Amino acid sequence: MTRRFGGLIAVNDVSFEVREGEIFGLIGPNGAGKTTLFNLMTGLTPPSSGTLTYRGTRVTGLAPHRVAGLGLSRTFQNIRLFRGLSALENVKIAGHLRTRAGLWQGVFGLARAEEDAATRRAWDLLDLVGLSDRAGELAGNFSYGDQRRLEIARALATEPRVLLLDEPAAGMNTAEKGQLTSFIREVRDRFDLTVLLIEHHVPLVMGLCDRVAVLNFGQLIAVGDPASVQRDPRVVEAYLGGE
Repeated sequence: MTRRFGGLIAVNDVSFEVREGEIFGLIGPNGAGKTTLFNLMTGLTPPSSGTLTYRGTRVTGLAPHRVAGLGLSRTFQNIRLFRGLSALENVKIAGHLRTRAGLWQGVFGLARAEEDAATRRAWDLLDLVGLSDRAGELAGNFSYGDQRRLEIARALATEPRVLLLDEPAAGMNTAEKGQLTSFIREVRDRFDLTVLLIEHHVPLVMGLCDRVAVLNFGQLIAVGDPASVQRDPRVVEAYLGGE
């Protein structure tokens, strides 16, 4: 896909395939086009040209809620929680993507079973990310790291097949980054997910991901297993630095 903003080409004819069940990393310097690419994938930004195909279905041009309904769910580089709602409410809202009851079912109380199930799932996901003891607190009062975890719980509430994480380790210390690595693997295995993540912390990416793609100035300069990508001279020059 390609995305132009006036004279700037933010994503320049980028093409790759993500395999089901893998953890796939997307790295590159600031301004390389990583988040723009995520926005193209999830319907927030339309491409100038090109297509995205997910499990045989053309996703290009679909609204974000329809993309999420197909099974692609994301977190954001700049956290976008509902700050005035509780942690539990944030997760439950996302879970309503999978409910089926309409207006009249709600009026006559027929949606109660679905609502109860959504509440139980929200509690389970808050427990998974270690926030169930703070379910009633406003999301806006959480620390940066806790907001990151809450956003992951909210994304999981949509029952995704593909989880896209935009800089999940941002603001975390070394110990927290180690815990995040284990957590992402646990989530992938527990929910049978494919994971795509944007991350600047290179050791985390290289130790976690099955394959890695590297963007520079909107162009894909390398894609492959972590060891081969680290040795690629173009990656060393553009991002990882010299010896």
